[in-house]
Amino acid sequence: MTATPTGYVTVVWNAKAKAGREADLKAFITAAVTPSRNDPGNIDYEAHEVEGRPGEFVIYERWETRAHLDAHLAAPRMRELVPQMLELIDGSVEDGIRLLRPFRPAH
Repeated sequence: MTATPTGYVTVVWNAKAKAGREADLKAFITAAVTPSRNDPGNIDYEAHEVEGRPGEFVIYERWETRAHLDAHLAAPRMRELVPQMLELIDGSVEDGIRLLRPFRPAH
C-alpha cells in the first residue's frame, strides 16, 4: 500500500465471518472501532455490515499518511487482535484489504 497523491491513505477491508461466528465477529469489530479511531493520524474509521448478508463486514478507514497506518497496524493491541480475528473470519486478513486512490475528472 502506498499513500495517495494528496498524502492520505484509504483502506477498505472486507471480512466474512466463519459459519456460526457472525455475532462474534460483529462484536469483535464493534469493540475495535473506537480504539482505532483514537490512533494518531486517523481521519475516518467506519465499520459496516453488508445489508442482506449477515456476517459480511466492510471497514472503511482513512489515515493522514502511510506512516500513521503502519503505526496503527504495528500497535501492540493490533498484534494481539489479529490472532483472535483469524479465529472468526473466513480467509486471511490480507485477502480482504484494498487500497483506494482518489481521482477527480478533469471537468
